[in-house]
Amino acid sequence: MGRYIGGRVLSMIITFLIIASLTFFLMKLLPGTPFNNQEKLTDTQIVQLNEKYGLNDPVPVQYFNYMKNLLVGDLGVSFQQDGREVSTIITERIGPSAYLGLQSLVVGTIVGLFLGIIAALRHNSFLDYGTMVIAVLGISIPNFVIAGLMQYWLGVKWQLLPVAYWEGFAYTIMPTIAIASIVVATIARFMRTEMLEVLGQDYITTAKAKGLSSTAVVIRHTIRNASIPIITIMGPLVVSLMTGTLVIEQIFVIPGLGEKFVNSILTNDFPIIMGTTLFFSILFIVVILLVDIMYGIVDPRIRLAGGKD
Repeated sequence: MGRYIGGRVLSMIITFLIIASLTFFLMKLLPGTPFNNQEKLTDTQIVQLNEKYGLNDPVPVQYFNYMKNLLVGDLGVSFQQDGREVSTIITERIGPSAYLGLQSLVVGTIVGLFLGIIAALRHNSFLDYGTMVIAVLGISIPNFVIAGLMQYWLGVKWQLLPVAYWEGFAYTIMPTIAIASIVVATIARFMRTEMLEVLGQDYITTAKAKGLSSTAVVIRHTIRNASIPIITIMGPLVVSLMTGTLVIEQIFVIPGLGEKFVNSILTNDFPIIMGTTLFFSILFIVVILLVDIMYGIVDPRIRLAGGKD
């Protein structure tokens, strides 16, 4: 098991370095200037600012300096916020993003499992068809469209919920629904399929023949066995939550990392773009690593496939 985890950690470090390198060079291709008030600056001031932030150096030199600082945990300073450290800005912004992402993941997982179980137990019924329609809509409609529709109907038209901003639990409901929609749809479809497969197994028939009630069979055998493969899709789902949060925070004016990331792209604040991208990458890599470890524990054949254990 130790060898399996060591191999996964090494591959994750390589993945992180590749992401950091690609993001750096792609960021340099962005049009525009990192100083949004450049028209008010003199040529001398612009030269001084470029010199201060090392922007006069060749791109390979900038890349080498950035990676060298990154290895000691230095993400640089913001171009637009008077030299504030990127790590400080991320720390200040992570609260709303983490709260919203965790709440969306919990709500989406619970609702998705419930809908998937109901659809499987009522196979080929109105409930089954209705659940699958909801799942298809959740996957097909982008979450920013769902967010806009909710803002109009629930916020403006019926005035049931606040349209935007971040001032309490009521302000988190619509963003949570928008972000969790993809989680609900994915888990509901996956759970339904796994449940139907498990319900057709011989040991389910045997359990019923032994006199177990339908409720006991479903709880002890069906849901438990059908839930194990859900671990596989948790990694991609967490990633979809991250990317969904980037847009949703901007729509609902939530002061989180997503809103900051979008604004930094618009203003070419390179250190913020790099810092937030690397932060989300680390989260993604850690989630994938945890999923791999959990999967290796649940199914030893997976870690054995990567080498002798």
